[in-house]
Amino acid sequence: MNTEFIKGVIVPIITTIDEDEKIDEAKMRAQVDYVIDGGLQGILAFGSNGEFYQIEEDEMERGFQIIVDQAAGRVPVYFGIGAINTKKCVRLAKMAVKNGAKGVSILQPMFLKPNFNELFLHFKTIAEAVPETPVLLYNNPGRVGYTLGANLVEKLAHEVDNIVGMKDTSGDITQTEEFIRRNRDVGFKVFGGKDTLLYASLCIGAVGGVCTAGNFMPELIVDIYNKYVAGDIKGALEAQYKLNPVRLAMDVASFPVAAKDMAAMRGRDVGSPYLPNLSTPEGVSYDKMKKEMEKAGLI
Repeated sequence: MNTEFIKGVIVPIITTIDEDEKIDEAKMRAQVDYVIDGGLQGILAFGSNGEFYQIEEDEMERGFQIIVDQAAGRVPVYFGIGAINTKKCVRLAKMAVKNGAKGVSILQPMFLKPNFNELFLHFKTIAEAVPETPVLLYNNPGRVGYTLGANLVEKLAHEVDNIVGMKDTSGDITQTEEFIRRNRDVGFKVFGGKDTLLYASLCIGAVGGVCTAGNFMPELIVDIYNKYVAGDIKGALEAQYKLNPVRLAMDVASFPVAAKDMAAMRGRDVGSPYLPNLSTPEGVSYDKMKKEMEKAGLI
């Protein structure tokens, strides 16, 4: 299985919607062009910042078709799966592959806390339903309440042929390093999942990052990666230092609205978040985000 394309900065693209909370096709196509023109190496549709948990399956399929069509092969497009139920995840994986996904990313089930064997069977079943498609695990303990363990990831990487990598959003650089170290013999590809740790993740062997910042400042986040792979280690670190204050300022807003807020500050028309979330109103939090973007020269 070819996995050479699995690298670089991948953006968990925001989902642009209209006033009826339907995917706005024109805005979605514009956002696809924006991130590709910004130099990013891949798109992840319906990740956490893509508000996957808000979208019905038929609307998700329509949105994915729009994204794949607009990308037109310029970068690989991955599909994010965040459902709890294994059968639903299988259904989504097959739908994504049918519509042109180059790979699928699977978040561990939220709300539940499955044991080792349950998690192994869950991921294995989904992966085996799309055997010709690369599958990435997605570890996000901050959102689901538990982490994927290194033993589980090692077993999946070594026993399920098309589970070829993962995104680790734990923020625990030792854990990220263990995912890499224990599976490097099978070419397992690990992406850092924290924008603020992209440089650090690359230093320990990550192949790139899945980075929210690509939605509104692609030129800054990709600069870290491009300088690092070109051997400009000092320049990559300085690029990370430039990005971090802006990325950290996002934390003052409620999840996941900050990416759309900051895109709007740069003049991007990306619409509102799904209810119950609201765009950040003017005030202390809004001013903090705007100030850091101004200091970085983004607005």
